[in-house]
Amino acid sequence: MISFYLNGKSCEITHLNPNTTVLEYLRLHERQTDTKEGCGSGDCGACTIMAQRLPDSTSEAVKPSPFFTLNSCITLLSLMDGHHLMTAAYLADNPDNHPDRATLHPAQQAMVDCHGSQCGFCTPGFVMSLASTYENHRLQTEASGSTDELSYDEVVASIAGNLCRCTGYRPIVEAGLTMGQIGQQRDAAQEIAKDLSIDLATDAMKTSHTPAVTATNALEPVLTQDARQLFMPQSLEDFHRVLAANPSATIWAGGTDLGLSVTQHLVDHDAIIQLSAIDELKSWSLTDPDDTQAKNNSLNNSLVLGAGMTYKTMLPVLEQYFPEFAELFERIASPQIRNMGTIGGNIANASPIGDLPPVLLALDAQVHLRHCDVANHTTDNQASYTDEVLPLSEFFLDYKKTKLRAGSYVVAVHIPLMQANQHLYIHKISKRYEDDISACLLAAKVDVAADNMTIENAKFGLGGMAAIPLLAEKTQQALIGQPVAVDSFSTAAQMLPMDVSPMTDVRASREYRMHVVQRLLVKCGKQLVVDLEPVSA
Repeated sequence: MISFYLNGKSCEITHLNPNTTVLEYLRLHERQTDTKEGCGSGDCGACTIMAQRLPDSTSEAVKPSPFFTLNSCITLLSLMDGHHLMTAAYLADNPDNHPDRATLHPAQQAMVDCHGSQCGFCTPGFVMSLASTYENHRLQTEASGSTDELSYDEVVASIAGNLCRCTGYRPIVEAGLTMGQIGQQRDAAQEIAKDLSIDLATDAMKTSHTPAVTATNALEPVLTQDARQLFMPQSLEDFHRVLAANPSATIWAGGTDLGLSVTQHLVDHDAIIQLSAIDELKSWSLTDPDDTQAKNNSLNNSLVLGAGMTYKTMLPVLEQYFPEFAELFERIASPQIRNMGTIGGNIANASPIGDLPPVLLALDAQVHLRHCDVANHTTDNQASYTDEVLPLSEFFLDYKKTKLRAGSYVVAVHIPLMQANQHLYIHKISKRYEDDISACLLAAKVDVAADNMTIENAKFGLGGMAAIPLLAEKTQQALIGQPVAVDSFSTAAQMLPMDVSPMTDVRASREYRMHVVQRLLVKCGKQLVVDLEPVSA
């Protein structure tokens, strides 16, 4: 059984097609047609809804979880277990369900005041993105006592995953900047605002909600329909048992790409193992430089990211340890996708245009795989498994083919920390600046000698240039031992055709890709020269 709240109403479901998306459930099962169906692929944002995780703690003093948005068209309903889902109709304070007596949410009122809607098809999605930003900003200001208002950049970033087909973005951005003023005016007038967070002190879920799976029935599916099943293990131990017993099942993390198999290719997965409840896959750590096992695997002094970490949860960690990597995140997908997509899913998906693998390749990342013993599994004992840690460059075999096999999954990614003499540069080329797939991506890590005059080592990760993400080995080898100069990079760039022969598709021609990446290599050289220039007094 999965249990969640929908617009303040408790829902518990056992019998349902595991492939059911949130959007399908809203529109066909609950008749919540205020959420619109647009592209069906997580690109346009018309189906955006807002959610908030319900805490498991029974403590009376519980810090509210942040609100987040998601594309309901590609999100499995089961991923919302233990959450409160909100649609645009819920935002307004309208107990009598009367349009003339409703008090609109500040995001909704601002859209009206600023004429942010014409046809209205995309409007609910924009409202949810703006409302989530507004509510999170309100929570932050209440906690810190700050009076800062949302900035233009924050508003624009919040709607980066929403496409407007007719209104234009100026009035919608104005609405985002205005909603804070509306909220302040209501506070000054002592108008009681609708609290979108369920009051846990009187919430029925506080006493009735239990985890989807308990230790005694970990091998039982939480959703079933005919022969289709969905499992939701609560721990790695349970996951190993379920996976060993169902090695051909589809492993589902955020599903931001797998969701397309349901909506675009009409695949009806027979068995799904959902990882959303496994906290061990969502943590990060630093390896101990004195750890003998880590030294044996060349993993000492590394950042370890659990495969289940989303882009959103990874961002503050990368900002601390790999700021150049973190800067790329505003170019990756949309806020809705970054709230759901995971690092393990991006790697296991093995897309040649995935945004993370080229950077991880340049950073000498290693991937931690776990292979469950499928042949000798039992239902009553802990499943046995073997671990394998290998360079990410050895993980990708061919288009959509990796070292994973039936009963295998990605546990974590190990990224060696940057040293003082190492410099990282990342450049993504796409038709749109935000929320777009790469035409090509270059990540360059360059090691410089102590005198800042010679290049000791170089790694160039390439995306969108071949059937798999790869390293430009001959190109980077041509830089080793060369002086730190733009000419060195220009010469090395001429070796790129020896490493890769890109293809032509709808995003770019092979000639364009080759020329652009060669010029980006030269740009990296220019950036390195500038970075190493002595600072004048």
